[in-house]
Amino acid sequence: MAGPQCCSNPPILNPSSGEGHVEKVGGLDSYVSGSPNTKLAVILISEVFGYEAPILRKIADKVAAAGFFVVVPDFLHGDPFVYDNPNRPLPVWLKDHEPYKAFEEAKQVIEALKSKDVSAIGAAGFCWGAKVVVELSKIDLLQASVLLHPSFVSLDDIRGVQVPIAILGAEIDQYSPLELLKQFEEIIAAKSVIDSYVKIFPKVAHGWTVRYDAEDEAAVKVAEEAHQNLLEWFCEHLQY
Repeated sequence: MAGPQCCSNPPILNPSSGEGHVEKVGGLDSYVSGSPNTKLAVILISEVFGYEAPILRKIADKVAAAGFFVVVPDFLHGDPFVYDNPNRPLPVWLKDHEPYKAFEEAKQVIEALKSKDVSAIGAAGFCWGAKVVVELSKIDLLQASVLLHPSFVSLDDIRGVQVPIAILGAEIDQYSPLELLKQFEEIIAAKSVIDSYVKIFPKVAHGWTVRYDAEDEAAVKVAEEAHQNLLEWFCEHLQY
């Protein structure tokens, strides 16, 4: 399943990036940003490159600035995918990092947040992380979720969603192609009691929200549009 679109333009990981700091949440090293006193929390789940990606932490800081306590757990346990390692291609790496394992660990993160009297929790997943979020969205743990250029997400996954969900997809995406995104849209449209939508961004490829070229003004603009959509979704659906 590995291809250049999935892993192109990998981020330069920086453990010191961001305005927040790293602490343990639910037993996992996690980048946290925002006031710990707020009762509204958002969990961001990374793609295969992990929680030290500077753009991902930038998104976390932006969401935190809107009044949320944001947690970016290291579900990869210090072992992010290395694009140029020929001895460990993505299919091999994925055997050690099944999304279902992260799904179980995410429950611990959610319980840790609830123990701090957090009243509403949302989660957003990027690529690999979207599979984790959609699994969480099938059970009574989240109040809202966002999938950004998802990987490994099936029609049955979307059928099982029980919370308001926004799906932000790319026009050019071999992992969630247009046909699949349109099927996602049909399924959630039939769930009239759940507020949901699918938005397809034209002329962008898989990974565009977290692996854009910062020197490309057009790429930055469309990525920031998606970041704003993510923020607006949580502002609308996470309430005290």
